[in-house]
Amino acid sequence: MTATNNFIPKHGGYRKLLSFQRAEVIYDGTIYFVNRFYRKPDRTIDQMVQAARSGKQNIVEGSMASATSKEFEIKLMNVARASLEELKMDYEDFLRTRKLPIWDKDHRLVTHFRQINRTPNANYQTFEKGIENENPEICANVMICLINITTYLLARQITALEKEFLENGGLRERMTKARLENRNKNRNNQI
Repeated sequence: MTATNNFIPKHGGYRKLLSFQRAEVIYDGTIYFVNRFYRKPDRTIDQMVQAARSGKQNIVEGSMASATSKEFEIKLMNVARASLEELKMDYEDFLRTRKLPIWDKDHRLVTHFRQINRTPNANYQTFEKGIENENPEICANVMICLINITTYLLARQITALEKEFLENGGLRERMTKARLENRNKNRNNQI
């Protein structure tokens, strides 16, 4: 098969996605957070960990499924986003029930977080000082900031995937195009 009629595009590459990188930090930070602030058998532990895991794993699965189904990829990216929104509510509940403030977008530490977030190749260690801060208000709000950034990135990713689908179609269209190109090539070779 030639490069012009390959109908299964490159796929995967999720580790390069900023959304995946931040979702991984959120997962690791959530593990730290629930171990520090909740006691078993509190069901919140499992729910928060599962929501964080779902956010990360659905990015992985969607990226890998993209080769054969743009529809499935878009759905899974949206599931990742929804899972992270659910997790955000858990962090907001934590703050609210302890009468701690939820920072607005103009809070000085949110501004500081945005600067840190621009760090190239940011990972858990980049945000560790905030995630593992002795002040629970800072810990929970940093996690909310990470979730806000990640859900924003996922929303942009979904928009790009929709545009790509409209421009290039799905697997069936690519398969039909490749088959027609191959048929025309064979006809031309017989003439």
